[in-house]
Amino acid sequence: MKKSILFLFFIGTSILGYAQNTLTGTITDTNNEPLFGVEIYAEQLHIGTTTDENGHYILKNIPNGDVQITVTYFGYKTINKIINIETNLPFNLILEEDTFSLDEVLISTPFNKLQSDNVMKVEFAKAKALKQKGVATLIEGIATIAGVSQISTGTSIGKPVIRGLSGNRVLVYAQGVRLENQQFGDEHGLGINQAGIESVEIIKGPASLLYGSDALGGVLYFNPEKFASNDSFIGDFGQQYYTNTQGISTTLGFKKSYDKWKFLIRGAYDTHLDYKIPTKKRVTNTRYNEVNLNSGIRFNNDMISSELRYNINTSNLGLTEGISTQSTSRTLENPYQIVTNQIVSLHNHIFLENSKFDVDLGYITNDRSEFEDSNQASLRMKLNTLNYDVKYHLPKFKKIELIVGAQGMHQTNKNIAEELLIPDATIDDFGLFSTAVLDFKNSSLQGGIRFDSRSIVTSKHILDEGTRIFNPIDKNYNNFTTSLGYKFSLFEDITTRINLATGYRAPNLAELTSNGVHEGINRFEIGNANLKSEQNFQVDVSLEHKNEHLELFINGFYNKLNDYIFLSPTGNTQNGNPVFNYSQDNAKLYGGEIGFHLHPHPLDWLHLESTFETVIGKQQNGKFLPLIPANKLNSTIKTEFNINKWLTEGFTALTILNTFKQINVSDFETFSDGYTLINFGAGGQIHTKNMNFEVTINANNIFNTSYISHLSRLKNDGIYAIGRNIVFGLNFKL
Repeated sequence: MKKSILFLFFIGTSILGYAQNTLTGTITDTNNEPLFGVEIYAEQLHIGTTTDENGHYILKNIPNGDVQITVTYFGYKTINKIINIETNLPFNLILEEDTFSLDEVLISTPFNKLQSDNVMKVEFAKAKALKQKGVATLIEGIATIAGVSQISTGTSIGKPVIRGLSGNRVLVYAQGVRLENQQFGDEHGLGINQAGIESVEIIKGPASLLYGSDALGGVLYFNPEKFASNDSFIGDFGQQYYTNTQGISTTLGFKKSYDKWKFLIRGAYDTHLDYKIPTKKRVTNTRYNEVNLNSGIRFNNDMISSELRYNINTSNLGLTEGISTQSTSRTLENPYQIVTNQIVSLHNHIFLENSKFDVDLGYITNDRSEFEDSNQASLRMKLNTLNYDVKYHLPKFKKIELIVGAQGMHQTNKNIAEELLIPDATIDDFGLFSTAVLDFKNSSLQGGIRFDSRSIVTSKHILDEGTRIFNPIDKNYNNFTTSLGYKFSLFEDITTRINLATGYRAPNLAELTSNGVHEGINRFEIGNANLKSEQNFQVDVSLEHKNEHLELFINGFYNKLNDYIFLSPTGNTQNGNPVFNYSQDNAKLYGGEIGFHLHPHPLDWLHLESTFETVIGKQQNGKFLPLIPANKLNSTIKTEFNINKWLTEGFTALTILNTFKQINVSDFETFSDGYTLINFGAGGQIHTKNMNFEVTINANNIFNTSYISHLSRLKNDGIYAIGRNIVFGLNFKL
């Protein structure tokens, strides 16, 4: 497979056409002063450059026809323009100051518009901003975004929850391909390290039109770090220290770019002890170690852009059984997991005269081993997945953009050890879709339709001398999905988005075939081979107001799910474990988010932000759904400042996180108390005669509050979440 990808990559780089179209220009502010360090980036080409001291830039290897260019500079409004290389020379710009955060181009949506111009509401966060919160894992940082939570197992394992939906209902993309890593298990983390991640985009709602099955609840789209600007070399070294877990996170990266070729490589190593709760006891065997390597190579000329990336992540994760032996050892105890995740992705843009092809290939391997009482794995599963995604952007007709495409997946699951959670299986997906956007002067209309087919075939397994049997299945699931969205100005300065979308999810292997003890969560699960596909219809409405000093937003949603699949207790026990089986019922979820960002004049250095989120999930019979996050109110006071020339991009942030009591619980859940956490962070860029470096310090849970999240898998054992944790960070440019 890897040889095939390499072959395709080099075939792509040899396509005819090496003409070097060049885009040049000058960028100034409103006072006609040149701006130094402005980033000019062509997202679809994955190439960029920056302005020099005179505000001048040169961007080479631009294809003929229309090209989307994004211009960003801290403190100024982002500009996103579609230009024609043959008619826009030179391309000069005047940037206006902007008191709010940068408006970013969205990659997770098909037409790559700015956040403010996109028909669908998509959340965006820079990885750097998440790291400044002092979180130990990437998913912890994402869980601070309104509408997003996590199902956690200590500090090492977290699974995203978007508006009450989790597991296989939330699709994860990394390096432009869908990530497949045994998502059916609550104790199966993402296997993605924050090193090498540029940003994350979050679609909160059905995205099956764009991504097929498993995007019923939403999408997490991780954008990898960008290559260096043309003709440059960049190296950096970073380290963080966590006082609670005595954790160390280290990363080292290098990037080198030429006109046509770009290279990057980054390594990272994380190690943490058992985390300490406010009573000063450590939660036994929550320690973990993680090694991560990212690499990439990209080629582009005026007809093609090809990008090949490789990532390998190996995580050694302790599985706690409660608070017992107190230890500061970094060696894992039984039970524990060793998980190796590899991603090979090939991302291509092929430019024709007035249209283009996007061709993405991905190969993902997930090797998961679980050790219970010896050094011999009692459970080992190898999941291999081939993804392909082909899109054709038709020539633009007046104000209409149209995309047609095909996506697919071939996946095999193989058991190697004696114990089984799911059987050997082969899954094949195939989907065809079309989506279009029509832009008017002050509004946009976007819609599309898609057809998907999924085939699931499993093998027969007989275990425990015939007392446990995994019967073979051969299932096919076919579904249509649609979406329609409209963005317009309901009132002056108020942007309104209304989106209607359907989604679907075929049942996964665990739901169809389980027949045994799931050691990670201590319950005996029984699958149901007669499960139907889940299907939903969701309505999203968002209102946004933004001026120079104030930003307000209100998001509301109603999600109707047919044949919602869930686990419920039978009241019986087997092998000393409670028995749960999979069943279906219609359900609904509704709620939303509201928030503001105030930047008062003339206090240009002050930012006041607050968000409130709520979601309620119910079955058709009126009972509440499990694993629904509690209501949350998050408020932050942030300052930004520079001190002469020795400290730039300085900041301080005081955050108050209020989580309310959760009383809307399912039959096998208990109420969860509310709690308040106080966090503080500060940092900035330090400049000396000999070096420049970034320093950050974060104090999380300052008052060492004892609390248990409603979505913690350790809740039933009464185990508190992590106590006070002070995080020190340094990052050097080499």
